[in-house]
Amino acid sequence: MNVNAAVAAAAAVAGLCTGVIAMLAFRWSERDQARPTRSSLHTDAVLPPGVDTVLSVLRSSAVVLDEGDAVVKASSAAYALGLVRGGRLAVEPMLQMARDTRRDGEIRQVELDLPRRGTGRGDALAVSARVAPLGSRLVLLLVEDLTEARRIEAVRRDFVANVSHELKTPVGALSLLSEAVMDAADDPEAVTRFAGRMQIESTRLTNLVQELIDLSRVQNDDPLEDAEPVRVDELVAEAIDRCRHQAGTKQITMAAGGTADLHVWGNRGQLAAALGNLVENAVNYSPARTRVGIAARRVAAPGGDLIELAVTDQGIGISEKDRERVFERFYRVDPARSRATGGTGLGLSIVKHVVASHGGEVTVWSAEGQGSTFTLRLPEAGSVRDRERAERVRSRMTDGSFDDPADDPFVPESLPAPGVHP
Repeated sequence: MNVNAAVAAAAAVAGLCTGVIAMLAFRWSERDQARPTRSSLHTDAVLPPGVDTVLSVLRSSAVVLDEGDAVVKASSAAYALGLVRGGRLAVEPMLQMARDTRRDGEIRQVELDLPRRGTGRGDALAVSARVAPLGSRLVLLLVEDLTEARRIEAVRRDFVANVSHELKTPVGALSLLSEAVMDAADDPEAVTRFAGRMQIESTRLTNLVQELIDLSRVQNDDPLEDAEPVRVDELVAEAIDRCRHQAGTKQITMAAGGTADLHVWGNRGQLAAALGNLVENAVNYSPARTRVGIAARRVAAPGGDLIELAVTDQGIGISEKDRERVFERFYRVDPARSRATGGTGLGLSIVKHVVASHGGEVTVWSAEGQGSTFTLRLPEAGSVRDRERAERVRSRMTDGSFDDPADDPFVPESLPAPGVHP
């Protein structure tokens, strides 16, 4: 009887221990499940209803923090900017803003420069951060990337400053020359000399204003809205005619080759202006009794054939450090020489914008004392038209507009197919 009682007591103690252990295990499991994990950071279980939907349509990077500064919700843009790492907000100033807002409920906003991920601190990312309370326990952080806006604003400021400086020079010269003419009213020879200078400065001012208008037009307009097949030989002939007088004055020979039966697709006026600027630069920066060549050819490319137009001179050349900046607005390799030739520093910038808007590119090779070669690469008319026609056919066949691709009226009948299409 004593043995049975002992066994029963032992069994009771064992059962009690098992129950205690099970209860402790259950409590431990509940605590472990309540602990936030990386996967639970993207759930909206603790977010107020509708907040997740609103955050998903915002353009700003969004991060929601709980009372322990753990990330409850973060958009993909926040991860891309490097704001969230390892489930925590990685930017200390933003984290401190969130803590202050959680404490007093005030909305805060600040602009910060953050280092880009994987780069040095010199390459900064400009952002605007705004922190606001979200309910009683959560804090919402919205971050807007201002880098591109800052860059555009800097370009605008530089452009305005450069334009002001460039306009001030001829306007100031005209003012001084007009005073000189008035003072020399009794000296016909001096009046004639000063009047000639006034004509030069007024021409420079006119050219500057016209090139500013041209640059604004090529930046804002879509040249492909009025695109057409343009004969390369006609563009070259027009560019040569434009510079024939300057070339004749300096006894510069201009020669063209390989332009027959080639067509590019684009706006004729803008393409003529771009090629004319290159030829004019080649003549202006070449010594007397040298040669300027314009060559064209068709080259194969993965997206369709391209037309290469190369303008080569035997001029002063461009140094390596200047080659990286020659396409910037108002940049001059030799400012004194540019002013002597009436250059505005906008010609190559116009060329760059025209070629880019036509889906092409412009490159430069140069060696100091040997000359330069500027090369335009533009889509060939046949390649572009065939590609656009194929896209038109696919679109119309998809929506059931027609069944036979031969019925596509996209290609004008007036265009001679053998001369344009390879």
